[in-house]
Parts: sequence; structure tokens; C-alpha cells
Amino acid sequence: MNPVIKNILAVIAGIVVGSLVNMGIIMISGSIIPPPAGADVTTAEGLKAALPLFEPKHFIMPFLAHALGSLVGAFVAAKIAASHQMYFALGVAGFFLLGGIANVFMLPSPVWFNVLDLVAAYLPMGYLAGKFGLNRK
Repeated sequence: MNPVIKNILAVIAGIVVGSLVNMGIIMISGSIIPPPAGADVTTAEGLKAALPLFEPKHFIMPFLAHALGSLVGAFVAAKIAASHQMYFALGVAGFFLLGGIANVFMLPSPVWFNVLDLVAAYLPMGYLAGKFGLNRK
């Protein structure tokens, strides 16, 4: 297969798989750590209204979703890429970082969570995935 096409497919696959992991964790998070009583987290407006009620434990699953989504997506991209595996892993992680930055502006999360999420959940996971995904010859 043409290396350019393979690299493009690597990025697309990384974004799709990482998004699926992220969404899967978010979908099950309410059954692992239930939201505060009376909080409606099924809509964006409900989530915005409920965020002030969240305790630190309620931010564990979103952090894991962001970190593991980035890790798995970047790993998939690194494994599929024909060349420059680390660059493609970091590129996919950068894509998810942009989503995290957008999240900071859309949701009134605590500053400590925003900093932790943006600093630790995206690019470090992309780097780690790139290291794991390097083709050893």
C-alpha cells in the first residue's frame, strides 16, 4: 500500500478508535461513579448546570476517558503508520487535545481539572503510545 495513504488511514483509524474508547468510558461512567443526586447529565445544558455539584470523584472517569482515548487512538495510529510513527501518535493526541481545549471553553469545570486534563491526558499519552507503537525492526 502507498505509504501516504497508509499514514492517512492511520490517523483516521486512530481518531475513530480513540473516540470510541473515550465515548465508551463516558457512557459507562455513570454506572461506576453515579452523578450527584438530581443531576441530569444526559444533555449539555443539564451537564453544565450539574457541574458545580460534582465532587473530585466525579472527574475520575472523564479524565480516564480523555487519557485512555488519546492513548489507544495514538497507539493505533502509530501501529498502522508506514513511517514517522511518533509524529502520527502525537498528531492524534494533538487532535484530542484540541477537543479538550474546546471542552474547557464549553463546560464550567474546576480549574484544577482543566489543568490536569490538558497537561496529563493528551500529549503525554500520545508520547507513551508512540513509544509503545514504534515498529521495532
